[in-house]
Amino acid sequence: MGEVVETGPDSEVIVVFVHGSLDRGAGMARLAREAQRTHRTVRFDRRGYGANLDHPGPFDVPGNADDVVQIMDGRPAVLVGHSFGGNIALAVAERVPHLVRGVTTYETPLSWLDWWPQNSAGGSALQASPEDAAETFLVRMIGQQRWEQLPQKTKDQRRAEGKALRGELLDLRERAPWNAGSVRCPVLCGHGTRGMDHHIKGTPRLAEMLPHGTVVTLDDAGHGAPVSHPREFHELLVRPHLEGSGTFSVTS
Repeated sequence: MGEVVETGPDSEVIVVFVHGSLDRGAGMARLAREAQRTHRTVRFDRRGYGANLDHPGPFDVPGNADDVVQIMDGRPAVLVGHSFGGNIALAVAERVPHLVRGVTTYETPLSWLDWWPQNSAGGSALQASPEDAAETFLVRMIGQQRWEQLPQKTKDQRRAEGKALRGELLDLRERAPWNAGSVRCPVLCGHGTRGMDHHIKGTPRLAEMLPHGTVVTLDDAGHGAPVSHPREFHELLVRPHLEGSGTFSVTS
């Protein structure tokens, strides 16, 4: 397990942020700052990324779910999963339902479904070698020009994460990573109005699968909403879970 960053006051319910593919815990830092005013927050680099680059794997949903359960350490939690992280959060909710008070997903891929596009960023990455997968994925997400502008050290770090990226994307295309009927907690399923078509289409489909799923739309937000719209994200997609847990009280 790589470095785990915990911030905020002690609270009965913690908030665990689970980042998406080719990201790291720092990508959830702005969102965590919103939540840590009232609750203990936890963020970390998933296996194969950032400070956890040397993790041996496997790079799949069950393995990542193991890590989150370990981080929770028996503490009740609200889980916030961005992109691929949403599938991990749902898998944890199925595994330890007595501890998960609520789940938030944001533009979470449903890659195992027949209609999910094969030429998405993830699909394109799977057609590349492990060394090229990360570059292919990021170019699709941020564009060739922004990729070229990244420092060489950053490019090398991202390319090194291609093994983890391909592993988790392959796993997600082979099977559903959770049983929808077993996710009994409330789930807020978010997407942005500037999201890609398959994410906008997929979010209500996800909510329909779940016993207690609700669609939440962030105006003028794209896939990077945890960074670009942290306040709106927290107010619409995190705070309702915390208020519902009965542990919400502003401390600073």
